[in-house]
Amino acid sequence: MTDATLTGWPAIGSLAAGVGTLALARFVARYRGQPGVTWFLGVLAAQALWCFAYGVGLFVFDPALRIAFEAAAWVGIVWTGLTFLGFALSYTGRGDVVDSPAFDAVTAAGVGTSLFVVTNPLHGLFWTHFRLDPVFGVATVTYTLRPLAYLTIGVATLAVVAGVVLLVDTFLNYGPLYRRETAAVAVSALPPGLALLVWAGGVGPVPQLNLAPVMFVPHVALDAYAFGRAELFERNPTTVRAAERTAIDDLADPIVIADREGRIVRLNAAGREAFVDGGPSSPDEAVLDRPVEALLGVELAFDGDNDTFEYRTAGERRTYAVSVSPLADPSETHVGWTVVCSDVTARERRRQQLEVFNRVLRHNLRNDAGVVHGYADFLVDRLDDDELRRMADAIERRSAALESLSEKARTVETLLDDEPRAELSVGSLVERVVADARDASPDADVHLDVRTDDSASVRERTLEAAVENLVENAVRHHDGDGVEQADGGAWVQVTVAHDAAAGTLVVEVADDGPGIPAAELDAIEAGEETDLQHGSGLGLWVVHWAVTMLGGDVTYADREPRGTVATLRVPIEE
Repeated sequence: MTDATLTGWPAIGSLAAGVGTLALARFVARYRGQPGVTWFLGVLAAQALWCFAYGVGLFVFDPALRIAFEAAAWVGIVWTGLTFLGFALSYTGRGDVVDSPAFDAVTAAGVGTSLFVVTNPLHGLFWTHFRLDPVFGVATVTYTLRPLAYLTIGVATLAVVAGVVLLVDTFLNYGPLYRRETAAVAVSALPPGLALLVWAGGVGPVPQLNLAPVMFVPHVALDAYAFGRAELFERNPTTVRAAERTAIDDLADPIVIADREGRIVRLNAAGREAFVDGGPSSPDEAVLDRPVEALLGVELAFDGDNDTFEYRTAGERRTYAVSVSPLADPSETHVGWTVVCSDVTARERRRQQLEVFNRVLRHNLRNDAGVVHGYADFLVDRLDDDELRRMADAIERRSAALESLSEKARTVETLLDDEPRAELSVGSLVERVVADARDASPDADVHLDVRTDDSASVRERTLEAAVENLVENAVRHHDGDGVEQADGGAWVQVTVAHDAAAGTLVVEVADDGPGIPAAELDAIEAGEETDLQHGSGLGLWVVHWAVTMLGGDVTYADREPRGTVATLRVPIEE
C-alpha cells in the first residue's frame, strides 16, 4: 500500500467518528427528559468536539491555528470523561451524587482545566515545544506534555472507568437479557481509551499521531448497539434504585441493614425514630458501625428464631417482633443481614385481651351457666304449672346455649394457635365428628357418606372444628318442621369426597332446617359485626376462621325443598 493511498486517513477517520457521534446524539435526543439523557448528550458533544477539532486540525498546517484546534481537542478530552461520569451516576439512579457539592467541585475543576488548556500558549502548563510533525500527509504535531496534562488524562480515564463500572453493575442486574449490551458498553470505552494512553505514553510506530478520535468509530458503533437495540433509556434503572431506597426508608417498621459481623451500615427513618436519641435527624455517627444488638439492647440469633422484645421509646413501652434474614449480592454471596423489627404492641395487647376474654367465657360464664342450667333442669321436673315449666325449660335451653358459647370460645383460642399439618384419614376424622353429633343429639337423624379413603396432610383440629360446627349448626338450629323425617325432626347428610382434579377435600353438610338467616351470612361476608348486621353466635364464625386458616372456602346454598347445603373445600397435600 503506497503513501498516496494512506494520505489523509487519520483526518477522515476522525471526522467520520464525529459524524457518527452526531447521528447517535440525534437518536438519543428523543429521550430528553429521561434520567441521564442530558449528561449523555453532553458526552456526545464533548466527543464530537474532540473528533472534529482533531480531524479538521489535521488539515491545518498553520502552526498558530493548529494550536487552537489542538486546544479544542483537549477540551473535548477533559469533558468527555467528566460528562460520562455524570451520565453514569444520573442514569443509574445516583442523581443525588451529581447534585452534591463534591460533584460541583469536580465540574468546577473541569472548567478550570479547560481555561488552562485554551490559555496554554501564555503559561505552558499543559505542553511545551509545540511543532508540526506531519505524517500520512496530515498536520500531526509533536509537543512535550507537562504534569498537568498527564493528570488531566489520568482523571478523565478514571472517570470513564468509574462510569463503565457503574453501568456494567446496573446492566447485570437486569439479568441475562442484556448481557451482550453490557459487554458492548464495557468494550466501547476500550478503543479510544487505550489509544489515548498509547499516545500520551509516546509509544507506537507513529507517536505523533493520536488515534483516539479515530477509535471513536467502533466506540460509537458499540454504543449505538447497546443503547439502541436494548432501548436502555426506556428501561430506566433509576426506578429500581428508587424502589430499593423507598422500600426501606418509607416503611413504618424499623429496618436495620448490618454487615456480616452484625455492625450497622444502614438504619431507616422508622428505626432512628424508635431506637436512636434525636430520631430521624440523628447523625450517622450515632448509628453506623454500632453492633445491632447494642442498638436494640437484646441478643439476636442471626441464623435462628428470635423472641419478641420490649423497648421504651418516647416514654412508652413498645413490643417488637424480630425477623432476621441473610442479605446476598447478585452472585449469591452472603454480604450481611436485614433485621426487621415489627411493632406488635397493639397485637400483643389484643392477644392479652383475648386471653382474658376467653378465660372469662370459658371459666366464669361456663360455671355460672352450668349452675343455672342445673337449677332449671331441677325445676322442669318438679313444677306442675305448665306455664312455669315452659319458662324453666326456656331457662334450661338458654343456659345450655351459654355453656356451648364458652366451648366455642375455647375453639376460637385453639384456632389462634399455629397448628402444624399432620397425615391422617379425613374420612375417619369426619366419622368421629358425626359420631359425637349423634351422641349429643340422639333424636337427630345424621347420615354419613364417605366416598374417599385417602389420607391427606391437613391441620387436624382446624378441620375438625369446621366440620363440627357445620353439623352442630344444622342440628341445633333445626325448627322441627323438617321434611325428611316423619316427625319433622332434624335430618343431616354429611358427604366426604376428594376432588382429584382440583386437589381439594370436599365436605358437604346438607340439612332440612329453616335455613341460615341472611344477616348471619352478611356479617361473615362483610368480615365484621355491627349493631345492624350481626349473627346470633360464634358457630359460623368458627367455620369461617377455620376454613381461612386451611386455605379453603365455604359456600352456603338453599336446598330443595327445604334446608341448606354447606360445602367446604380445602386444598390438601397428599
